[in-house]
Amino acid sequence: MPAKVDMDKIVSLCKRRGFVFPSSEIYGGLASCWDYGPMGVELKRNVRDAWWKAVVHERDDVVGLDTSIMMHPRVWVASGHVDGFTDPLVECKSCHLRWRADELEKQRCPQCDGELTEPRMFNLMFKTSMGPVEEEASTIYLRPETAQGIFVNFENVITTSRKKLPMGIAQTGKSFRNEITTGNFIFRTREFEQLELEYFVKPGTDGEWFDYWVKERFDWYVKLGIRKENLRLRQHGKDELAHYAKDCYDIDYLFPMGWSELEGIANRGDFDLTQHAKSSGKELIYYDAEANEKYVPYVIEPSAGVDRSVLAFLLDAYDEEEVEGEKRTVVRLHPALAPIKVAVLPLSRNEKLTPMAKAVYRQLCPSFVIDYDDSQSIGRRYRRQDEIGTPFCVTVDFESLEDKQVTIRDRDSLAQIRVPVEELNKILEAKLKGEAFDASSLWATRQK
Repeated sequence: MPAKVDMDKIVSLCKRRGFVFPSSEIYGGLASCWDYGPMGVELKRNVRDAWWKAVVHERDDVVGLDTSIMMHPRVWVASGHVDGFTDPLVECKSCHLRWRADELEKQRCPQCDGELTEPRMFNLMFKTSMGPVEEEASTIYLRPETAQGIFVNFENVITTSRKKLPMGIAQTGKSFRNEITTGNFIFRTREFEQLELEYFVKPGTDGEWFDYWVKERFDWYVKLGIRKENLRLRQHGKDELAHYAKDCYDIDYLFPMGWSELEGIANRGDFDLTQHAKSSGKELIYYDAEANEKYVPYVIEPSAGVDRSVLAFLLDAYDEEEVEGEKRTVVRLHPALAPIKVAVLPLSRNEKLTPMAKAVYRQLCPSFVIDYDDSQSIGRRYRRQDEIGTPFCVTVDFESLEDKQVTIRDRDSLAQIRVPVEELNKILEAKLKGEAFDASSLWATRQK
């Protein structure tokens, strides 16, 4: 079994390097709420964009959608969330802390070993009021998932996109669940961002497409750098399947607290469209003109969380090694996910180097996400870039003023190559796309 990274190291790194901060920290924070800093917001955006690229832009059978967080309350009645979206809650009779009953190893309080109350079902949806007067008729909910917005727009999207089945509708966005217990950093929070695809297929072909999407989604994580030995597929037993699901697999990741769900892929059958058709009185069917038949499509749903994916990518990329007697912490993020692609570092703040370093920075800015750093020693600046996962550093030195060449340093191998400034954009673009960092034909060194 692969060695697990200590979660405290990741939390410390995220605070120190501007990935994730406690929300409202100057007021003591708010439990399970987190703010993404300058590096974190870029990483989170890159994870979301990589998913969108793979699921929407690189396919001709999926379109996108962005639905309202607030929806008609009958949506959640029809979907079963009002009556059935619950977890068993118990409360300690001594310290009054509350816990999910199904997650306790023993029927005693984990905090003080006190006696617990009998379980009662607790609805996880956040209620709010729409309009100037708080009355029962104005009660709505913050969405607990993005999927229902897709289902209620099925007819709109089919009509306007003119897509034929099989086809998918993808959506990313915030969802809210009033979880009884949260924790493990950004693994489980009450406000989170989802990556959801509803893939509509003809009944009878759903088994084939279910298998397809299980493999497709597993391979996506591997392609973006997560080691296969840190991933596993786990099929849900019949006793744990959601009421709407015909079948379901979890893609689990080996988090510091053990194997836990990273993404779920479910065969939802025709439950959702059928329920909304009954509740709304609108016919939600697909007409196949070529076969001259109508049917309610079945749905395959790959559903992941941006925040949980960010955590997995950070954990898997985190590494410590010894370089010339010193410990180096490096985050080996896939270039597509790295917050900063290239850092421009003048050898020093010498006034002779600054103009050329700034010129190189301006040259690269239109093509890449760039950082410019000239504070402290070059070695310390390399270390900062290593810890935020920057794949390449470009160093401008005094020799650069004469030969118009700069040094590119590779984050992972620490190899360096010297290249002409005029070819810098082309070379960096190739390296970021995966071209080998071969320094043998030029020169290579390992520096602190």
